[in-house]
Amino acid sequence: MRHGRWRFLLGALVPALVLHVVFVLSPYAQAFYLSLTDWTGVAGAAHYVGAGNYARLGGDTLFLDAVRNNAVMLLVVPAVTIGLGLFLASALHRGGRGSRGGSAYQIVYFFPQLLSLVVIAVLWGFVYNPNTGLLNSGLRAIGLGGLAHSWLAEPRFALVAVMAVLIWSSVGFYVVLFRAAIDAIPLELFEAAKLDGAGDWSSFRHVIFPLLRENVRVAFVYLGIAALDGFAVVQVMTVGPGGPDGATEVIGLSLYRNAFTYGRFGYASAMGVALFFATLTLALLALRSGREERHAL
Repeated sequence: MRHGRWRFLLGALVPALVLHVVFVLSPYAQAFYLSLTDWTGVAGAAHYVGAGNYARLGGDTLFLDAVRNNAVMLLVVPAVTIGLGLFLASALHRGGRGSRGGSAYQIVYFFPQLLSLVVIAVLWGFVYNPNTGLLNSGLRAIGLGGLAHSWLAEPRFALVAVMAVLIWSSVGFYVVLFRAAIDAIPLELFEAAKLDGAGDWSSFRHVIFPLLRENVRVAFVYLGIAALDGFAVVQVMTVGPGGPDGATEVIGLSLYRNAFTYGRFGYASAMGVALFFATLTLALLALRSGREERHAL
């Protein structure tokens, strides 16, 4: 009986493990190896260069611009998205559990999740058009034409415009996630806080946020990974190599350009490995902070 159970488990797990090794772990291993070579993507031979590709990263000004921009996105996108998501979810919760109006708002907020990121980038490219775009046209219509800009062509606004799109496309999902988590909090806790004289802000600070800490931590990891990417939005919305003047350059775009435009697959693989470890470090730090917090409690 016991042998039959082990045979069943092995029969169920081995095919999945083999597929995981072939299609997930094997490409990672190949990327690590290629990052130590000068492979062009076309030539059959790949010469070993050791850590040469990684040494070049430190002197690549465009790559350093990409690291800086990704760092800014990592700080801004998760914080603003989670903040808006918590605020809107709390506002919907105040409107009542299961209310028809709240459900309608959730659908509106969630709508961007039904569109692919490429479609969203194309739509917002039209919105940001300096001549016929909805944003500048709206500003001119209300007498604020002086605030109209070429949002994607001016270095001081380009990265902000890209981050606004990432936040807009993500916030609806986290509104729904946080709203469900808030609705799962027992009503007795809110009633007890109300009896103690707690207002809306105190209830959020002392009841809602502590109980949503794990949800917020998971959201931060996912949004951090999205912020460290940003390739699709930048590639579709901006012109040139992370233009203007590298203001929207991100690591994913630099990697893509070096591999498929310049034929430097080894160097691009080194960028990919650096991005992999940055993402892994972010996830490990977030998970470790959660574990330490649970131990402290």
